[in-house]
Amino acid sequence: MEAGLVTESLETVETPAPVTTGTLYGVGMGPGDPDYLTLKALRVLERAPVLVHFCKRGRRGNARTIADAVVRDPTREMALAYPYTTELHPEDPAYVAALAAFYDDAAGRLADHLGAGRDVAILSEGDPFFYGSFMHLWRRLKDRFPVEVVPGVTGMSGCWTRAATPITWGDDVLTVLPATLSAAVLAERLRGTDAAVVMKLGRHLPKVRAALREAGLLERAVYVERGTMAGERVVPLAEKADDEAPYFSMVLVPGQGRRP
Repeated sequence: MEAGLVTESLETVETPAPVTTGTLYGVGMGPGDPDYLTLKALRVLERAPVLVHFCKRGRRGNARTIADAVVRDPTREMALAYPYTTELHPEDPAYVAALAAFYDDAAGRLADHLGAGRDVAILSEGDPFFYGSFMHLWRRLKDRFPVEVVPGVTGMSGCWTRAATPITWGDDVLTVLPATLSAAVLAERLRGTDAAVVMKLGRHLPKVRAALREAGLLERAVYVERGTMAGERVVPLAEKADDEAPYFSMVLVPGQGRRP
């Protein structure tokens, strides 16, 4: 190097700080009675800065109602109101398109919180991975953010417990059926199983009753309404005179397997 030349100092290259994102929690809220919440679920509910629940427009979601026992800060809440519930058939293209857009928009809103480092807890009735709306957001976000699922007591296990009805014995095979299936498919599946749970009754109860009769299972069927919740009702289906059934109801067909 020649004397008198001034050399430029090299700039120090700084390593960027790691980006910290929030964690997406799917919290199983159990079947209805808050006493069935797990300790893990309680810990997440107490500390998560964003608490999300699904609901029908203008109403509180059932999962949020369960959380009343532990959630005291409404500023943490985010309600996601479905565009449709029972107004359209689930296979209607308009229903499918509206729900897809709804979940896309909700995932975007949650991503904003997660990207800012805030944990988000989605309150899920029963278990998050069992017919839960949480799964649609999980599918959209799981590859971008950390996820932890907190399992919960399912609605069906809460119902057969409150009905004092063991559901499977010995080698019984249990089949879980959505009442939205056609009458023919319901009857076929019921004939081919030892024990069954039929969910999502609502206006489908007459169809389910007919399928159970065709399968020769009506006399074994037990109707449970709002199991573990206020207004709980348990009655043999054959003794239920009307065809009214709320969303939170199901039919149980206990198995008759091996009993030492």
